[in-house]
Amino acid sequence: MITVLRIGHRPERDKRITTHVALVSRAFGADRIIVDRVDEKLRRTINNVTKKFGGNFEIEFGNYMEAIRKFRGAKVHLTMYGIPLEDRISEIRKLENIMVIVGSEKVPRPIYEMADFNIAVKNQPHSEVSALSIFLDRLGRGKELNGELKIIPEGKGKKVLRIPGREECLALLEKYGADDGLMRHSIMVSRVALAMGKGCDSDGRLLEAGALLHDIGRTVTHSIFHGVEGYRILKREGMDEAIARFCSTHVGAGLLKSTAKKLKLPDQDYIPRTIEEKIVCNSDTLLKGNKVVKIDVIAKDYKEKGLSSEIPRLKGLYYHLEKKCQFRIEELLELNSQQIY
Repeated sequence: MITVLRIGHRPERDKRITTHVALVSRAFGADRIIVDRVDEKLRRTINNVTKKFGGNFEIEFGNYMEAIRKFRGAKVHLTMYGIPLEDRISEIRKLENIMVIVGSEKVPRPIYEMADFNIAVKNQPHSEVSALSIFLDRLGRGKELNGELKIIPEGKGKKVLRIPGREECLALLEKYGADDGLMRHSIMVSRVALAMGKGCDSDGRLLEAGALLHDIGRTVTHSIFHGVEGYRILKREGMDEAIARFCSTHVGAGLLKSTAKKLKLPDQDYIPRTIEEKIVCNSDTLLKGNKVVKIDVIAKDYKEKGLSSEIPRLKGLYYHLEKKCQFRIEELLELNSQQIY
């Protein structure tokens, strides 16, 4: 648990700096920030960012001396007059509950005495924002934050992906007439995908959206074309390519271009590329209706359908994810006992 305590906030003068302290706190893995003067505009700004970009970051207001006295954990005061960060960071990393105290222009002397650690990122004048950024980064407790907006790293330009939430996805399925069977199947795929994705670096919100919408094309056709139809539906709905691709890349553990051509499918990429696409594809593959089964059961079905040539790729994806995400099939099978609605 990491708490950042911002002291010396002056709403009339420090709006931008304190906002940056709060944004850095959230982005670099802190759980909450306590600001020593009430500022409702600041609260709205930070809560709005958290809602859009994810996480459970909280902002509170209160007397800083009282907050320090009540805190049960190690108190780390960032100051250019402190001990170099490199000399204490290994010790601090072992602590479970930390309060990081960030001052403004002049910090009262008692703070130095009340702190368990007075730490300097640099023994030179510098910004409290930069000090906090470097400290939290070195601490190494950053969290993956999943929200309705996701920044897609680009070498040039800006790209922000909007990820539809669970309720929006279910509403979209209903809009296109998904029957009860399809709804249940889609919800079950999302549960399997989220369970599978816990053990690897995947975006939970993106996983859930892709899993819920992957079969929306079955509202049009149950043929091999349902992936293409789903892709078209989501593009018409204004969904990003990254969301629409879950429809086209889940069919048959991903179709090679040569296979897609034989099936007379449109010329596009049907191979799952991202970790989220692979997990959704694999999760869908492991289901017979609404029930999770073992990969050998699925392989047997493929063989009976005359699709033996696809089995090596099917199993290859499964064992790749089993190793990467470290899931156990027994844990996924336990999902069968849960109520879907």
